[in-house]
Amino acid sequence: MNSLGKGSARRRLAAATVLALSAGLLTACGDDSGLPVITWYINPDNGGQGRLAERCAAEAGNTYKVDVQVLPNDASQQREQLVRRLAAKDSSIDVMSLDPPFVAEFANAEFLRPFDDADAAALTKDVLKGPLQTAYWKDQLVAAPFWANTQLLWYRKSVAQAAGVDPAAANFTWDEMIRTAESQKKVIGVQANRYEGYMVWINALVASAGGEIIGDVEAGKDAKPEINSPAGDDAARVIGDLARSAAAPPAMSTMGEEEARSAFQSDAGGFMVNWPYVYSAAKESVAGGGITQQVFDDIAWARYPRMAADKPSKPPLGGINLTIGAFSKHPEQALDLVKCATSLPNNVAYMLDAGNPAARGPAYDDPKVREAYPMAEVIRQSINDAGPRPITPYYNDVSTSVQITWHPATDVTAPATPEEAATFMSDVLLGKRLL
Repeated sequence: MNSLGKGSARRRLAAATVLALSAGLLTACGDDSGLPVITWYINPDNGGQGRLAERCAAEAGNTYKVDVQVLPNDASQQREQLVRRLAAKDSSIDVMSLDPPFVAEFANAEFLRPFDDADAAALTKDVLKGPLQTAYWKDQLVAAPFWANTQLLWYRKSVAQAAGVDPAAANFTWDEMIRTAESQKKVIGVQANRYEGYMVWINALVASAGGEIIGDVEAGKDAKPEINSPAGDDAARVIGDLARSAAAPPAMSTMGEEEARSAFQSDAGGFMVNWPYVYSAAKESVAGGGITQQVFDDIAWARYPRMAADKPSKPPLGGINLTIGAFSKHPEQALDLVKCATSLPNNVAYMLDAGNPAARGPAYDDPKVREAYPMAEVIRQSINDAGPRPITPYYNDVSTSVQITWHPATDVTAPATPEEAATFMSDVLLGKRLL
């Protein structure tokens, strides 16, 4: 999911589309100038990538032009559109803004142009560990981390104070959060609808408990599901316990990012796990009269909760990587665009423009970033320590198998749900069952 950095992308899609159509961008076949035209397929944002494309073309001395093409808002639809075109060896795809879970699939299908060692050194300098893990396939850099994302624990100060707990304490756990919410008659906002956001939550719990959803991923369809494990059981217990508790929001099993935010900002709100966009969204809600200044001032943040008090959490990881199409007719210019767009100065500029967290660590030291994001250090550390979703060419099958077998959350139990998921996933990968 563009990794589920939902806020500005969803609200400002129209602006990005207008930019793509009217801001002097060109058709892939070139123009009267005779300059190479680099086509960049992007996930929807607030127009920031379009502005970045113009800046990078100018920095290159206007030796090429950039045609920005906006993909659908849904990550799975983005994948489908690109896969169809690349399977047909479409040479008009020069650069792609790719959701990290799909990098392995595209690389395994030889849809991506790998980076050589010299370029890899520049593209990975100071990149945080979380997004860096998603950029390789078979020990080769095939993607350049552009921006990253993670989830934080958001809580109401008044609720924590009344309960006498410190959600920012290093050993704060999901179990303690559920107990606290129940004791204060408050709810916990999560993403538990049957969609990619639910997979993000499940994976974070499994990873935080020390496990993984699938292992030996380079074995392809013979990869071994690992979700039926003590870590998988712990994740199932937390999800089931919350879903069947008084801390569960109404209709929890149809809840996405925005529904979680709405529940958290209501009078019943106590806690929430969500992406950093919710902070600026809450600011906008105050300006628009959706919530009061008092509610906004009551919002605080901390690192993602632990599964066990003595084991650091593995927060969710999202974001976007930039990749070069294997069939591009302009690989040198495409590489120049990727290097420019992912540079440290442009990491800072894009974070401030589009509101998406940077992939390079030093970006968070910028004074303007610190001013705009009071939680910048927590975001940086969380991205660095994050647990990526399974890096496998069959990610779509793996994710969908988990979503199907773990939904609705009220039916999740241990060890039954992880065992069912492992069997179903294995059958799907081996072609014994269809999704």
